[in-house]
Amino acid sequence: MTKAEVIVEISQKTGIDKADVSAALEGFFSVVKNSLSKGENVYIRGFGSFVVKHRKEKVGRIISQNKPIVIPAHYVPSFKPAKVFVEKVKSSDIPVVEKS
Repeated sequence: MTKAEVIVEISQKTGIDKADVSAALEGFFSVVKNSLSKGENVYIRGFGSFVVKHRKEKVGRIISQNKPIVIPAHYVPSFKPAKVFVEKVKSSDIPVVEKS
């Protein structure tokens, strides 16, 4: 599902204009990004947590040149779904698609 499809679905379910839904969704994304960039986690009860994780410095390798490189310590955004969210997905009837 794309962002545009999410906007259309929310607009249909709530009766709110698509432009207003789009503005609210963009505002939400902006708040989450700004909070994470400041090192502040965002917790949404019943949905999940957007958290900042620290990755330690490590040595990687450029395989084609067989040279080691140092990957500096850095922060990455992460999402941890709430238990309610996980249970809803686990109990859903999503068809299993096997790779061939």
